[in-house]
Amino acid sequence: MTVVDYLILLPFGLLLGAMAITPVFAPQWWLKHYAKVALGLGAVTAGYYLFVLHDTHSLWDSAHEYISFIALVGSLFVISGGIHIGVKGEAAPVTNVVFLLLGALLANVLGTTGAGMLLIRPWIRMNKYRVTAYHIVFFIFIVANVGGSLTPIGDPPLFLGFLLGVPFWWVAQNCWEMWLIGIGLLLGIFYVVDRRNFLKAPPVVREVETGENKWQIAGLPNLFFLAVILGAVFIQKPLFLREGLMLAAAAGSYFTTKKSVHAANDFNFHPIQEVVILFAGIFTTMIPALAWLKHGSQSLLGSHPGPGIFFWGTGVLSSTLDNAPTYLGFLTALHSTAGTDDVTSLIVSHNLALQAISIAAVFFGAATYIGNGPNFMVKAIAEQNGVRMPSFVEFVLKFSLPFLLPVLVIVWLLFFRG
Repeated sequence: MTVVDYLILLPFGLLLGAMAITPVFAPQWWLKHYAKVALGLGAVTAGYYLFVLHDTHSLWDSAHEYISFIALVGSLFVISGGIHIGVKGEAAPVTNVVFLLLGALLANVLGTTGAGMLLIRPWIRMNKYRVTAYHIVFFIFIVANVGGSLTPIGDPPLFLGFLLGVPFWWVAQNCWEMWLIGIGLLLGIFYVVDRRNFLKAPPVVREVETGENKWQIAGLPNLFFLAVILGAVFIQKPLFLREGLMLAAAAGSYFTTKKSVHAANDFNFHPIQEVVILFAGIFTTMIPALAWLKHGSQSLLGSHPGPGIFFWGTGVLSSTLDNAPTYLGFLTALHSTAGTDDVTSLIVSHNLALQAISIAAVFFGAATYIGNGPNFMVKAIAEQNGVRMPSFVEFVLKFSLPFLLPVLVIVWLLFFRG
């Protein structure tokens, strides 16, 4: 690679660095200018590919993947915003564990974005008398990330893999054991932490929390629009029919949902707007990074990398960058290592490595706010509801390292050590 080839990687690094650092040290500036930063850096890369390399093919491929990604995430966001769950106000530890488990299962149907947006507000209301940052962080761990490991709908990286040819049911058939271990361990850790918090709560609060209100759901007609999205996922041709159906379902949901339901959910488009803009920059600036991984994977990973290399490599970069482009990068690297562009052949020859990439992208996406798109949205909604959320560094030091990392190590030891 030439000096210019390395320099064109700079916009990608600058954008990801800005996403990690600027919200901590200059939050107001970032809130005002993040669109200019993301789209500006994306324009630099797009201009280089368009006017210098005259490579419209790479730009088109990235644009196609971005549109498919946003259509799925955005439509699930809108439809989940049209469903309101009224809670009983019963926040005993066992109830919380069951709620998180149901959220983890639902994430595979609604996606981590849809499940996160649907459940975060009732989750906060359930625990309103004693809600703390760890309630939100474990919600991010379980519902907004690890839970969605069983279907391509579940998490953005897996959906991108599906778009590139990984069979729809391959994830569930090959990764259910990792999902079960990961969810089981996280729920067990949460129960211990939550029980300590619950026992410290004043008795009068605990009595109030044992509930007078009823569980109820409003906006059930949106289940029809959800079914449209689930059916659209399987459509491959003609081009953009799938995405058109998803966006049509989102529009139908938005305009037919009662205003009272949106008001009860405090629904607005700001969280998804941030994701749309930031990921436009990410998908564009990552084009040369993916090309570098494809051509330099052997020197980076070695000639015969084991599944553990793919697990930790994908994982670390998913947590420090973003798990969707990281998944694409390591899937590209695996293709190069295997010497084939055919996904079917890849599954036969490197099935365990593909499992490692898939699980690591989803699990490690929970380690930081920038690891996965829904993390941003959950954090924003929690702060709107008065929950003091940890900074980027606090999130990692106080929660990811002591609680999430041991789970990741156990998954590696059980499945990918060899």
